[in-house]
Amino acid sequence: MPMDAPPPPPCTAPAAPNTPATPAARVVRFFEALHPAALDALAGIYTEDARFQDPFHTVQGLPAIRRVFDHMYERLEAPRFVVRECVGDAQQAFVIWDFVFRFRGEVRERRIHGSTHLRFAPDGRVREHRDYWDAAAELYAQLPVLGALMRWLQRRAAAPDV
Repeated sequence: MPMDAPPPPPCTAPAAPNTPATPAARVVRFFEALHPAALDALAGIYTEDARFQDPFHTVQGLPAIRRVFDHMYERLEAPRFVVRECVGDAQQAFVIWDFVFRFRGEVRERRIHGSTHLRFAPDGRVREHRDYWDAAAELYAQLPVLGALMRWLQRRAAAPDV
């Protein structure tokens, strides 16, 4: 992109009147408003054979993707996505987000910063969804025993005086 060109519009930019939302804008709105009952609408967001990958799962197909999200709601309290940035077109999008949640029975709110690369089918639904986030830094380091071990490993691996 030339230096003087305007940045691409965010995926959540309102579409012109009477024009459909971009695939990326539809997905972003879906995830920002996600709640358990919304999982019934996954077929409108993902293709039947979509692939989903994150640090804990690699699954394919709507039933498997649904199980990942059902599990999220079973294990976590008040999970939500806060989209920070998004660029994309009709073929693919890259979304930067925070995932905010509490473990069941905890008061402390936790936050994971990550990103997602989406590839769209010709009909605008997601055919590939890959999440990128550092499980060690974003999750394990926050846990009492593992956190101490992770911080020790980070100190050992870090370059001196940096």
